[in-house]
Amino acid sequence: MAEAKVTIPLGIPDVRVRKTEINKQGDLIITIESTKEGTNCRWCNGWVTKVHGYDQWVQKRHLPVFGRATYLRYRPKRFQCDKCQKTTTQDLQWQEKNSPNTMAYDNYILLQLVNSTIEDVRIKEQISYDSVLGIMERRISAKPDWSLYGTIGVIGLDEIAIKKGHRDFVTIVTGRLADNRIVILGVLSDRQKDTVIDFLRSIPMRLVETVHTVCCDMYEGYTEAVREELLAARIVVDRFHVTQHYSKAADKLRKQQLRRLKEELPDEEYKLLKGNMWAFRKNPSDLKPDERKVLQRLFYHSPDTKQAYDLRNQLTEIFELSISKAAAQRKLRAWIRRVQRSELSCFDDFIKTLENWFDEITNYFINRDTSGFVEGFNNKVKVLKRRCYGIFNIQHLFQRIYLDIEGYHLFSFSPPYVVKPRRFP
Repeated sequence: MAEAKVTIPLGIPDVRVRKTEINKQGDLIITIESTKEGTNCRWCNGWVTKVHGYDQWVQKRHLPVFGRATYLRYRPKRFQCDKCQKTTTQDLQWQEKNSPNTMAYDNYILLQLVNSTIEDVRIKEQISYDSVLGIMERRISAKPDWSLYGTIGVIGLDEIAIKKGHRDFVTIVTGRLADNRIVILGVLSDRQKDTVIDFLRSIPMRLVETVHTVCCDMYEGYTEAVREELLAARIVVDRFHVTQHYSKAADKLRKQQLRRLKEELPDEEYKLLKGNMWAFRKNPSDLKPDERKVLQRLFYHSPDTKQAYDLRNQLTEIFELSISKAAAQRKLRAWIRRVQRSELSCFDDFIKTLENWFDEITNYFINRDTSGFVEGFNNKVKVLKRRCYGIFNIQHLFQRIYLDIEGYHLFSFSPPYVVKPRRFP
């Protein structure tokens, strides 16, 4: 019985298939020749068409066919320039000089690497770890390509620990574009002010002028760098970082009161307060009936805790209002006066923080910008770190983050032999 055969296009331009064979290892070897008549002279850049022989045989890894490793085998043409009389080896757009693979195979490996690990891809493709790493280093820049952006708009600054428990922080710089797309702009080696300044100075002036907001936490290394380099940008201290501060202040009082109640109340009565922690931390609208009862018992025995709970919720309600910055400042000052009249001391440190960062905190009410997009992005980075059992090279970390975000777009929908830059508004 005759063997069934199919014809499959290579998906690369300007070549003709001369022969196909399967070697002893079971790999498919496709011998091809270029149909492109000419090339640019590498000396004078003129177009040359005079053939001057062939170079040595070249073999490059290509996309697998029916599970078989596939290689393209060919001899590059050489051309002689009539103008400068020098010879040039023909350039082919589907392959990259000094690469053992076609660009299509590089794209294929990079697509496999999205949301995966180098080790996983190495095992699946039966190639070396260094081969996968080399593809990433050749094709993914370790620095942002500023030419891809027309504007930036909002920049987010936040840090993550590279090594858990070592306080070995790197700064993740993200951008939120006009269409709310989140992009990675940089991974900085630390969170020192000078490091952040150096990065901000690397942003082209045409893009600096488009940055209107920087979202960060209350860390002076970030805010001072922004004030020096992004003169027109508005600094917004994230409202959720602020919420953490005043919520911890109220929770600290609750813990103090519980220690007192444990000593004063009978054991049976104290047990009825079980579950107060989560009930206290919830928004009142989210409470279940049994949680409301627990809080009622707690507030009956500790009126100060009730005061702190109410003041905390009043402050949250202010941040939920769609009001102007000036109106928010008036309401926050009124809230401070209520705290001072209450004679509670648990909010003292928070009030000092609020007064020190009053302008940056109330900038939130201008456009209601937060670091929510930064925190969400950083969670993706943390997942990437766990998946790869840590990435300690910050250039590789930038490349892997970029690949996880942009990889599907860049390598799923582009022609197999070339990657077109992604343009942003």
